[in-house]
Amino acid sequence: MADDPFQLFDTWYAEARASEINDSNAMALATADADGRPSSRMVLLKGHGPDGFVFYTNRGSRKAGELDANAHVALLFHWKSQRRQIRIEGSVARATDAESDAYFASRGRDSQLGAWASDQSRPLDDRATFEARFAEMQAKFEGQDVPRPPFWGGYRVTPAVIEFWQDRAHRLHERRVFTRTADGWTEGSLYP
Repeated sequence: MADDPFQLFDTWYAEARASEINDSNAMALATADADGRPSSRMVLLKGHGPDGFVFYTNRGSRKAGELDANAHVALLFHWKSQRRQIRIEGSVARATDAESDAYFASRGRDSQLGAWASDQSRPLDDRATFEARFAEMQAKFEGQDVPRPPFWGGYRVTPAVIEFWQDRAHRLHERRVFTRTADGWTEGSLYP
């Protein structure tokens, strides 16, 4: 088995990408507000490497407000077909504008327009209002590239702990826990 948590993540992630039917890049993001009240939701992993795990969102959303108020977060990948999960605990910071611009430019046009139309986490009077906003954005940007909205961008989770969990018979599961130190990563014992 790999001794580097990012190498092991890459292996498991590649296997999940090959076997999961939908959204193998889906991860639960757990946040807490300034008072410590937790919440979680699913987001999509859009980049990863030794510097962290990246996702994108509307920076006016509830999740973004919680990320700004409390930088301590957790991520959870669960791949049912693999009978595996990966837990990540760490801190979050905004991705650079250049990273956010590059990723936004790679999205499909309708997804770009949807980012402009969405007031994420805010109530709507009805679905028709949302669809009308989308149509307005289609008209506004017709015949031109869609720029990244100033209220939309990426976040990078820098892990402090990464735990790999593998289901085993008789509930004798296996876990490998890696903890970041000043000198790199140390691994805790493999335990059921």
